[in-house]
Amino acid sequence: MELKVLNKEGKATAKKVKLNAGVFGIEPNDHAIYLDVKQYLANQRQGTHQSRERGEIIGSTRKIKKQKGTGTARAGSIKNPLFRGGGRVFGPRPRNYGFKLNKKVKSLARKSALTYKAKEEGILIMEELTFKTPKTKDFTTILKNLNVVNDRTLFVTSEKDQNTILSTRNLKNTKVITADKLNTYDILNSVKLIISESAVSQIENQFKA
Repeated sequence: MELKVLNKEGKATAKKVKLNAGVFGIEPNDHAIYLDVKQYLANQRQGTHQSRERGEIIGSTRKIKKQKGTGTARAGSIKNPLFRGGGRVFGPRPRNYGFKLNKKVKSLARKSALTYKAKEEGILIMEELTFKTPKTKDFTTILKNLNVVNDRTLFVTSEKDQNTILSTRNLKNTKVITADKLNTYDILNSVKLIISESAVSQIENQFKA
């Protein structure tokens, strides 16, 4: 697949980029995509949730009523989980939700996501993005020129540029990442994947078999 390289005005230049079929044209594996997205979302969870069990509740240890003769169940502590304000039984404890996923599965998932995006014609190749100073207005103009101002867009650059990141920080539908941080979730979550010309070769070298 060949794509024309676009400039900041949204116009096609004389340059073209040929996408590697081994990265952008494989047989997609949906299960690999599921596993990679599941791991990504699991890693976003803090896992700091915790509730107090009866041994952690602050309260009197006095026996609240006599053992026999009340006609109701015996109760030895106000911290009993059956009472209001008591401890919780089997409540959540701090834990790590992450799990291991093989590198080959991750690579397959990301190539599958890129293939889906290529089939949907959701990939645009663009000249290098450079900003002398952070300017959200200038970046919004680029989005309008590319006709993606209302779409969720993912910009993939070859190198981290702080001015570009700051220019997009207030745009809720736009995200900028470097090629080495490209992941399955962000690819599929975007409507348009906009890759800088130099980042294409980085992606192909990263995911090629």
